[in-house]
Amino acid sequence: MIRKLTCLIFPVLMLLAGCMKDDELWSFERSTHAFPFAGLFVCNQGNFMYGNASLSYYDPETREVLNEVFFSTNALPLGDVAHSMVIRDSLGYVVINNSGRIYIFHTHTFEVVGKITGLTSPRYMHFINDSKAYVTDLYARSIAIVNPLSMEVTGTIPVNNHESGFSQHATEQMVQLDKYVYTNCWSFDNQILVIDSQTDQVVDSIEVLKQPNSMVLDRYQTLWVLSDGGFPESPYGYDLPGLMKIEAGSRKAEIVHRFSQGALPRGLAINGSGDTLYFLNKGVYRHAVVSTREPDLLIDSPYPAGHQGGFYALEVDPVSSELYVADAIDFVQRGTVYRFTPHGEAVDTFQVGIGPGGFCFKP
Repeated sequence: MIRKLTCLIFPVLMLLAGCMKDDELWSFERSTHAFPFAGLFVCNQGNFMYGNASLSYYDPETREVLNEVFFSTNALPLGDVAHSMVIRDSLGYVVINNSGRIYIFHTHTFEVVGKITGLTSPRYMHFINDSKAYVTDLYARSIAIVNPLSMEVTGTIPVNNHESGFSQHATEQMVQLDKYVYTNCWSFDNQILVIDSQTDQVVDSIEVLKQPNSMVLDRYQTLWVLSDGGFPESPYGYDLPGLMKIEAGSRKAEIVHRFSQGALPRGLAINGSGDTLYFLNKGVYRHAVVSTREPDLLIDSPYPAGHQGGFYALEVDPVSSELYVADAIDFVQRGTVYRFTPHGEAVDTFQVGIGPGGFCFKP
């Protein structure tokens, strides 16, 4: 069941939102809700350059969904392309890629408390401690160091390899093992950078298959990396897509599985116990981290081969290990999220905003 948040004035405000100046707060009767319990945030990217990103909130217990929670609470447009989100204590940090900022809000009430600006094309945020976090970037050729308490950029970690032909290195996701932060370089790249979080410097790099798009750390502290290989006509070259692993303490990637040409694997995720991988490749695939067999198809895609929409993002609940699969459909209409058990049995289906591309579980 979908709960409607708004009264009659909300449709009018949404029509006006496209013409609003970014950062301009409107005065109207805001929604007042409090959700201190666990839930799921969905980052709806919206359409590039349209500024129609949105945030949805889902209650797994009641199966109710609240759409447009950021705008309906704050009368403030979220911005252009909501790419990812992370939660620290009771605050949510939404990375708005094309707007070059991070909005900070209370996860219980959805009320905005501030923002971090001065970013180029931010992608993901990773906390080192309460007063220091890293923000990766698609175009800046550096990783921003931010202070979440003061909401300021305090420094940068240069990652430019000075190869002018490509924007290297464009940094994406981050995982941490001891003091080292690993980040994958996806766009026309084939590196995992290793950063010392105490000195804020790149200390090493690991070569992987072209265009590593996602990675996770398992219970044995093995880093798993999924690469899409690029595309056959790419000026950077093309690799067959592959699933790789980097053992704890190693700086060498081992290829576990190669996909066929034309495959587009992405969205690598891991279950709560850290022993089973899930990823998208048209359908949803599963792979035990100790298995020597090929990944097996768990959930088949409802779309024919070559469909450009369809399954777009995947995440696994760290507590229940249930799967949430985002269906962007055609990136014009509102997307759909499917909820499955760890064994692929359907649990629920609900509508969200345009282009659901990221999930963040609220503990």
